[in-house]
Amino acid sequence: MILRRGHAAHKGLLLHLKQNQPRFLHQDRYRPFAPLSLRRTNQEEREEFVVRNPANGDVLCTVELASSDDVQDAVHHAHETFKSGVWSKAAPITRSLALSRLARALEERSPDLAHIDSLQTGRTIREMNAQLGRLPEWLHYYAALLRTHQAYVAPTQGKLLNYVHRVPLGVVAQITPFNHPLFIAVKKMAPALAAGNSVIVKPSELAPISLLEFAQMAIDAGIPPGVLTILPGLGSTTGNALVSNPLVRKVDLTAGTSTGRALGAIVGSNLAAFTAELGGKAPIVVFEDADLESAVNGATFSALIASGQTCVSGTRLIIHENIFDSFTAAIVEKFKSVTRRMGDPLNPQSAMGSVISPRHLDRIASMINRRARGKVLVGGERMLSKSPLDGFDFSRGSFFAPTIISDVNIEDELWQEEIFGPVVVMKKFSDEAEGVALANTSKYGLGAGVWTTDLSRAHRVAADIEAGIVWVNSHHRNDPSSPWGGMKESGIGRENGIEALEAYSQSKSVVVNIASSDESRRNDDWFAESGGDEAKRYG
Repeated sequence: MILRRGHAAHKGLLLHLKQNQPRFLHQDRYRPFAPLSLRRTNQEEREEFVVRNPANGDVLCTVELASSDDVQDAVHHAHETFKSGVWSKAAPITRSLALSRLARALEERSPDLAHIDSLQTGRTIREMNAQLGRLPEWLHYYAALLRTHQAYVAPTQGKLLNYVHRVPLGVVAQITPFNHPLFIAVKKMAPALAAGNSVIVKPSELAPISLLEFAQMAIDAGIPPGVLTILPGLGSTTGNALVSNPLVRKVDLTAGTSTGRALGAIVGSNLAAFTAELGGKAPIVVFEDADLESAVNGATFSALIASGQTCVSGTRLIIHENIFDSFTAAIVEKFKSVTRRMGDPLNPQSAMGSVISPRHLDRIASMINRRARGKVLVGGERMLSKSPLDGFDFSRGSFFAPTIISDVNIEDELWQEEIFGPVVVMKKFSDEAEGVALANTSKYGLGAGVWTTDLSRAHRVAADIEAGIVWVNSHHRNDPSSPWGGMKESGIGRENGIEALEAYSQSKSVVVNIASSDESRRNDDWFAESGGDEAKRYG
């Protein structure tokens, strides 16, 4: 059983366009998508959180937050579901078919879910349509892996058969961020579910709606109740209670580095597995032979997609001195063009949306104001005017202008710390060694970009940059088969690919004696009075 939200006749989110403004036409309160055991027997009410559209401040809905007691109940139920074997011991083809059905359902619902994610994040509908349009690929990929990924027989000495297969971990917890609400969650859920685990997700309290909608889709696709649980809540209560539970055998987190450290210590004390995608400060190194127009377009995309709120945002532009002036002039004009074409995020023509909240808006402005040096070339402040594109009033929301700052000291926090907004800093370099050194002058190492037409240099520099993902003449390319994760303080472990599937399972070795009974009696009696061949018997 599950605890559903709202009206019993709920059939998914209905969006109605009236005067180009989407409206919710359903029950406006969401509850945790969790086992029936979470239902309160008394009249005690859960704490609620109001979810707002950061582009205009409008209230979207309220969400009941899971308490620490709710978390314990949910983990217990997920553990019992795991032990029942209804999913954990189901044939791989059974799990594969369910994930394929879920992928097809997601394909059908992606326009609705894109609207939800645009509303709750302030990101443009153009971005969300593109992102969620690709999301079913992750479910299809892991469904296919279940049909093709094989166990193996290990070579052993003597008449022994040693076969090795993989088994799920048990209850796994996933903590997902606001910037890609459904995308990051599905990236994590797909391999975890494919491996046979019971999955509990705590979404960001700022953007939980699409994930709560997705959970019902999973049930409808044939994933048994209790296998997937969604617990909206605050990190300090719901998150801590979830990762602290000793029944949770793996925690997968996308968050800031300080959060990763704090939760990692808790997970480690329980001897559970830990995957963390943490902060980033991606360098974009542009050499003098790069195609200038392509490099400007690529750097702009890397910096401004999701309003700069991604861990691989290209926030440090490192430009060769021979093209620094021409590159700077071109990218300043590109940023101005993006600013002119900003408007209502639900307008398909709008180029960039808002940041997630007024608090994040204030943080960005404060970091810029605290800088010791550096010249603001464009932007640098909150947007308060009306859009020339469609008349949208930016002052109602959390909009920050696309910003470029040159000549920032490499010790400044603008160079060193994650801004998580549409702000980039620029610096010039003179040769390859200096460019690589500047790229690596950071505690982070998640993503990086290299722009050059010199093939040999591209491979050299990509090898020398300390990052888990390096794009050459491109940025932010992602595929379910491509490992995704960071070096240094940008995290532990990898998402995507076979690596993620195996990280959500563990190997199990079965050793079978295939010698005849006579041979076993003759050779395997360790304590025989006549002695034996100890070298063969004791391995």
